[in-house]
Amino acid sequence: MRKVVLAYSGGLDTSVAIKWIKETYDIEVIAFCADLGQGEELDNVREKALMTGASKVYVEDVREEFVRDYVFPMFRANAFYENNYLLGTSIARPLIAKKQIEIAVKENADFVAHGATGKGNDQVRFELGCYALKPDIKIIAPWREWPFKSRQSLIEYSLKHGIPVTATKDKPYSTDRNALHISYEGGILEDPWLEPTDDMWTLMTAPEKAPNKPRYIEINYANGNPVGIDGVAMTPYDLLSKMNSIAGENGVGRIDIVENRYVGIKSRGVYETPGGTCLHAAHRAVESITMDREVLHLRDSLIVKYAEMVYYGYWFSPERLALQTFIDVTQKNVTGTARLKLYKGSCLVVGRKSPVSLYDAGLATFEEEDVYDQTDAAGFIKLNALRLKNAKINK
Repeated sequence: MRKVVLAYSGGLDTSVAIKWIKETYDIEVIAFCADLGQGEELDNVREKALMTGASKVYVEDVREEFVRDYVFPMFRANAFYENNYLLGTSIARPLIAKKQIEIAVKENADFVAHGATGKGNDQVRFELGCYALKPDIKIIAPWREWPFKSRQSLIEYSLKHGIPVTATKDKPYSTDRNALHISYEGGILEDPWLEPTDDMWTLMTAPEKAPNKPRYIEINYANGNPVGIDGVAMTPYDLLSKMNSIAGENGVGRIDIVENRYVGIKSRGVYETPGGTCLHAAHRAVESITMDREVLHLRDSLIVKYAEMVYYGYWFSPERLALQTFIDVTQKNVTGTARLKLYKGSCLVVGRKSPVSLYDAGLATFEEEDVYDQTDAAGFIKLNALRLKNAKINK
């Protein structure tokens, strides 16, 4: 019998997909669930998939691999999409595709499937990843084929067929959670004017309810990667989890944005990325005293392009791999410590130090020193002013 490996989350879309694919294609459905740090969301996920019709279920713990080989390389690039989004969903898709293809090869399956809609980014990310890793793979995308037109119709179908789901007509949000973040779309969020309700949030304390005392924390870096908190060494996943807890308690890391999807649709998304928000700030702080100015500026000029590659689904592309090599070279000396002050939703850098710091207090001081001859600046300015004098602007 033919086989398909379905990227399964246990949520509404993929739960319905098991039954629909099995009935529509008369095919054996093997469910694959990647443990990316979803926590309690994975409780009973294996039993649920089997009960819904899967013949076999793979649940793989990829938390350390996810943070070490996907999140941290992206963080070394300081990647934001459209100056806000920390790419929490985007960066998980290539790893899921990689593991999905590995299982398809092991099971001799000709097909893979996903629960992404035909309007969104995830369909592109999943499929580009799969095609890059196994060009002859065949893909089933239920949302582009089945008769259901909305999440409400999926809820009705699941209730009719006894498929347990957490989504309800009152809370029909589409959510995605992993070690880096949790996202929310749909429901009342489709009106970009409406404020999310307080009961929607998962990872974070509301800023107004956060502690009244600031929390200071030191994040230790080596070669561009965070390696410890307050001098205590940690694995990548443990460190990010700890930062999520600390930052979440202090209300840090919520964003509410309207973003431009790859397919051309504007979409409102609400995200909680507490630990990642702090790690970005800390990384920038250590870079500021350890990276050469021109190298830093050149790397920064590539952030938008790098973020687009991740957001659009080109993680396994030759251009992203080449760019990653350059970025990693720039990170060789990004070693040191950043001190952060967290308070009621704000994350402030209040200190940075490094054993390989390029900062020279003797040069930077406003007090008396005998290192820098300030009269040299006159010639420097005159040389740089030559082209401006000859530009004939507003003359």
